[in-house]
Amino acid sequence: MTRAVIHHSVHGTHWLDAAALRSAIADREPTAEPAVAHTRGESETLLADAEVLLTSYLEPELLEAASSLRWIQALSAGVDTLDLDRLEERRILLTSAAGAHAQPIAEQVLGYMLVFERRLDRAIESRRRGVWERFEGGELYGRTLGVVGLGSIGVRTAELAAAVGMEVIGTKRDPDVEIDAVDRIYASDELEAVLVEADYLLVCCPLTAETEGLIGRVELGALPDDAVVINVARGEVVDEPALIGALQQRAIRGAALDVFATEPLPPDSTLWELSNVILTPHNAGSSPRLPGRLADVFVENHAAFLAGEHDRMRNRVL
Repeated sequence: MTRAVIHHSVHGTHWLDAAALRSAIADREPTAEPAVAHTRGESETLLADAEVLLTSYLEPELLEAASSLRWIQALSAGVDTLDLDRLEERRILLTSAAGAHAQPIAEQVLGYMLVFERRLDRAIESRRRGVWERFEGGELYGRTLGVVGLGSIGVRTAELAAAVGMEVIGTKRDPDVEIDAVDRIYASDELEAVLVEADYLLVCCPLTAETEGLIGRVELGALPDDAVVINVARGEVVDEPALIGALQQRAIRGAALDVFATEPLPPDSTLWELSNVILTPHNAGSSPRLPGRLADVFVENHAAFLAGEHDRMRNRVL
C-alpha cells in the first residue's frame, strides 16, 4: 500500500468533490483509497509522510516539506500550475489527467458554436422580454473548425464537429499522425494555414513558454472577419487585450471564453460589456462523471506505480 493524499485545494471546488473522488477510487481499488485533506494544515500534516499526492496545485513550501513524495497525479490536463523544474530535480513522477475532461469540454465547445450559429442567445433574450421574434439561424454544416492543439480535447471536439458536417483542420506537434475526424493536420509552426480558414478557432493547447501569447494581434488579424475564437486552454495563451480590441472593432465575429488571464474575471474587465462574447466561469471540464474518470486514470497509474513500471503510467509528464 502507498500513503496517498488528496490536496486540500480539491475540497469544495466547484468542479470536483474530493469525497466523490475518494469514493470513486475506493470503488475501483480499495487499497488505493487516499486520505482527504480539508485544510492547508491537514495537507501539511498528511504530506509529511505521503508518497502520492492528487492535486492540480502544490504550494512550494509544502512541496519542500513533503520529503517522502514520489508521485503527483494531477487532476487537470494542464500542469502549468506545478513547479516542473523542482519536481524533476526531486525525481518526483508527474502524471496528468489528460483525456478525463475531453467529453464535457467538447460538448461545451459544440454548445458555444451552436449559440453563435443558431442565435440561441437571441431566442433567450426574446423570451425574457416576452416578445415573439422570428429570426434566421445559420448552420455549422460546411463551416470550418480550426483547432490549435489536437490533443484529447481537440480530437474529441473534432469528432463532434465532424458529426454535424464541419470541416476540421488543426495543428499538432507531430502532423504526420492520422486522425479520422480531422481533414488536414498542420505542424505547430504552420498555425497561419489554420487561421486563414477557420470560421471557428478552438484554442485547447497546453500553456507553455512557447504557447503563452500564441494568439495575439497578428494571429487575430489573420482570421476571417466573421470568425469566432473559443478558448478552453488557459487565459494566457490568448493575448487578452488584443482579443478585446478585435472584438470591439468587430474585426472578428465574437468569442467564447472559459478561461481568462485573471480568474475570477475582474468586475471591471471590458469583456463583461461586450455583446459578442460568451463568458463561462472556467467550468467547461465539469461533469458529474468526472470523479469516475479521474479515478480510472489514478487507479491505472497506481497499479503501474506499485509495480515499478513507471513508463507504463498513463499521461506521464515527468
